[in-house]
Amino acid sequence: MPKLKLGPIENDKPVKLTMEFPASVYRDLLSYAQVLAAETTQPAAEPAKLVPLMVERFMATDRAFASARKQQPNS
Repeated sequence: MPKLKLGPIENDKPVKLTMEFPASVYRDLLSYAQVLAAETTQPAAEPAKLVPLMVERFMATDRAFASARKQQPNS
């Protein structure tokens, strides 16, 4: 089983993170927000609102992560 580099997470309350992205990634997030807005007929979301959803979706669909997580006790 692969060992993740992260240790245990102490609590579940929301945490505000400040992150830096390359300008190209930010532009892609803006573009994604515009495409999503057109598809859903809602106003374009701020890129910061998209990032947690994208990370959550990425982890939910990562089969290797899901497999490793099932092998972990207390998961």
